[in-house]
Amino acid sequence: MKIALMDSGLGLLAAAGAVRRLRPDADLVLSSDPGTMPWGPRTPDDVTELALAVAEAAATHAPDALIVACNTASVHALPALRARLEPALPVIGTVPAIKPAAAGGGRFAIWATPATTGSPYQRGLIADFADGADVTEVPCPGLADAVEHADEAAVDRAIAAAAAITPPDVRAVVLGCTHYELVAERIRAAVQRADRPPLVLHGSAGAVAAQTLRRIGAAPAPEAPSTGTVTVLLTGRESALPDAALTYAEGQLLSAVSPAR
Repeated sequence: MKIALMDSGLGLLAAAGAVRRLRPDADLVLSSDPGTMPWGPRTPDDVTELALAVAEAAATHAPDALIVACNTASVHALPALRARLEPALPVIGTVPAIKPAAAGGGRFAIWATPATTGSPYQRGLIADFADGADVTEVPCPGLADAVEHADEAAVDRAIAAAAAITPPDVRAVVLGCTHYELVAERIRAAVQRADRPPLVLHGSAGAVAAQTLRRIGAAPAPEAPSTGTVTVLLTGRESALPDAALTYAEGQLLSAVSPAR
């Protein structure tokens, strides 16, 4: 079994880690183009062009499925990716976990990039899955870029700024950018109030990994032997995991896996 994941940069690590935990025997192909990130401020046409290039680089390795581990690419490029690659290669997009957050009841916030916050896409998801819920959209300028470069001080500043405009009585936060899942516990610590119940964080990585296995007719097997390999593609070229990836638990998990031969 071989699963490919694509993103502008390190945001794919969260979903890759989730796949690795469900199927330690699966080979992974991690395809990104960090020199062009962030994709959020780019035009839809630019995002689609970049996403197609990153996806096609992954497709040359003949995976069984491709995870679009990027909210921006899922918004703008998913139809083009599916038109280009399916049905030969199933393509699984990433959607912010607004539906389960709304199902939990109470007030919640959606942390997302400034380009996604307030966008017709996100407002549509709120209307479809959280109509009538008390939702606050929180823009997080600079957070994805800080996570990408493992800039600890910049991550702290961006999280603090977003936490300052997050209502103090939220019971949950939706992580609306895949990069944010890499610093989820730091987000929790910044938003959690001592007088409130434990904060619930809603990411997408676990659901996307599970959906990918369903699409290819595979079952979770976390007890399987850890024989899966990892191939890293940076702008289409085989490489090692970037140093910044190794500062995150997911990157460390994947670095412990043998590279593909």
